[in-house]
Parts: sequence; C-alpha cells; structure tokens
Amino acid sequence: MYKLIIGLYFLCLIPSVKTVAQTLFVDPAKGRDNASGSINDPLLSIGEAVNRANDFTGNEPVTIKLAPGLYILTDQVVLKHFKAKEDTTRYTIEAAIMPDDTGWLPSKMPVIQSVSPNNKNWAKFDHCTGFQVERNNTCFKGLKFVGNSNPAVVYYYTIERHFPELKGMEVSQCIFVGNRNSAPIQGALFAQGSGIKVDHCIFYECKNALLLFLSVNGFSLTNSIIYGAYEGAIWFGKFSDFVFRDNVITNNNCFWISMKDYTPRYTFTNSLITDNKIFMGLNNDGVIESDEKTVPITKDVQRSGKVMLNVVDTDTIPMSYLNLSPASAGRNIPAGLFRSAGSR
Repeated sequence: MYKLIIGLYFLCLIPSVKTVAQTLFVDPAKGRDNASGSINDPLLSIGEAVNRANDFTGNEPVTIKLAPGLYILTDQVVLKHFKAKEDTTRYTIEAAIMPDDTGWLPSKMPVIQSVSPNNKNWAKFDHCTGFQVERNNTCFKGLKFVGNSNPAVVYYYTIERHFPELKGMEVSQCIFVGNRNSAPIQGALFAQGSGIKVDHCIFYECKNALLLFLSVNGFSLTNSIIYGAYEGAIWFGKFSDFVFRDNVITNNNCFWISMKDYTPRYTFTNSLITDNKIFMGLNNDGVIESDEKTVPITKDVQRSGKVMLNVVDTDTIPMSYLNLSPASAGRNIPAGLFRSAGSR
C-alpha cells in the first residue's frame, strides 16, 4: 500500500515537472549558459535560452523569463517552429518583473541591445535582425529594446517575422528606443502574417515604428505611443481589417503610410494624432508621398494639442519616463506603458 501511494504521488507530479521544463530563467549578472535554466540556476544569455526552448516538444506554453539587466545580442536570435505541422504552442519572452507589478522600477526593465553585424539576407537585402520569429503565437512582454550600435549596420529590425503564413503575435508593455546618430532602429517591428497585436507599447525616435505589409489581417494597435519616427510611424499593407484605438501618435514625419493603388477603409478611434508632418501617406516603392485622397473614419480623434513626455532631465529616471507628462495633451487617453492607472 505504501509503495502504491508513493507511486501515485510521483505520477501526480509529472504534469508540473513538464510545465517547469517549458520555462527558462535568464539572468545576465548571475547566470551561466551551462546552468539548468531554473529560477535558482538561471542561464546567462537569451540566445542559449532560445536554443534550448527551440528543442522543447511538450504542449505546455513556453516561457523565457528575463531578470533585470543588460542583454547584448551578438547575432540574431531565431525563434524556430516546432517540427509538428501545426504550431499551436504559445511562446513568450517576458520580463521577470512586469511594469504593473509591485516593486517595478525603470531599472528593473530588461534592456536588449544588438551589436551584431548584418546577419540576414532576404532577396539580396543585407540587414540586421534582433529577433527572427519563425513560429506562431509568440509574445514579447515588458522589455526595453534599444538599437544596434554596430557602425557597419544600416538597417536594424528589432523584431522581424518574415513569413506571411505565420499567425499570432503579441508585443505588449515594451519600449523601443532608437538613436539615429549612435544606435538606430530602422524598424521596431517588421512583421508579416495575421493576428499581430501591439498594446501598451512606446516607440521613441525609431526611424519607423511598425512595418506591416503582407497578410496582416487581424492587426491591432492599442494604448500605445509613437513619438519621433523620422521616416514613418506605421507602414501598412492592403488591409482594412484592424483595430486602432487609444493611441498617441505625434512628432513623426508621417503618421500612416498605405499601399499605392489601394482604396482603404480605415477607422481610427479615441486617439491623439498631432504634429506629424504628413497625416496620410502613400508608399511609392519605398518613397512616402502625401495622400490627399484617403479620408479615414475618425471617432473621438484629436488632431491638435502639444504632447509632452516625461524624459530624463536629472540624475534619476522618472518612474513613468517616456509616458505622457501631467501637462501633456492626450492625458485622457489610456496610452503608455502601464495598464494600471495607478502606475502612471
């Protein structure tokens, strides 16, 4: 009887063991790349964690949790698909401490920077990718991405999903910060495929924030800030099936760039879209032309007002840096990093 009880006890443990095996912890200060990847024995690098996760075969969600610190990418990180024909497993790379968690500080946000040379060539187009997504149902949560400081790289895409047949992607509570003179971001998110959801993100001085062209039906951009895109905030393919609400889009060269020879039916809701050099634009083989014909439906959209962000101007980083300042226009719009109003 005693042996039977012990046997049943270990049988009950099997599901939890599998779940743990699908979660990896990474710490750039305390980790080792020959570690087990448990919470008490974390890995050192994102690349090692992703390589191990690519070999997982269970049905439970895959989660990679990043401790606070600086993560340097010396090459692209490829999120490979399962061998199964239909990939349905959720795959998440997220901060161990999320922005709405108790005890979160700006210093607790994992920072990811690339120093890689060009590592991708699609159709003879040399460029650099931070994360190359080759699977369905991927999530990036609570992370801060800065640009590529390698002087040999002209085109750096932080997250790229090249294949239009892929589906399901969430990018939430992330910050993308580019600097055109030292660590530029050509495109924060360059993605094809369906079901792309961007929520509570901040894109600050990236050359382009969102580059979305092929099969991007089911897209949504909500509760986000795009500030200072010096080419275009959003490039979008021949689709009208999307959700756009509760966003602040300001101080960009162009707000929205659609495809030429396409008559769109756009609806923008409860947002502030102001101080953009071009409101609606057309993509003419990569050149932005002003689009005077497309008139989107706007519901509770403000087209004027001065946007001011909380920026670093002392020896400390404000708790809500790069979010709207108290004196900014658009404070009635729930856009920014935090989901909880009490965190702002």
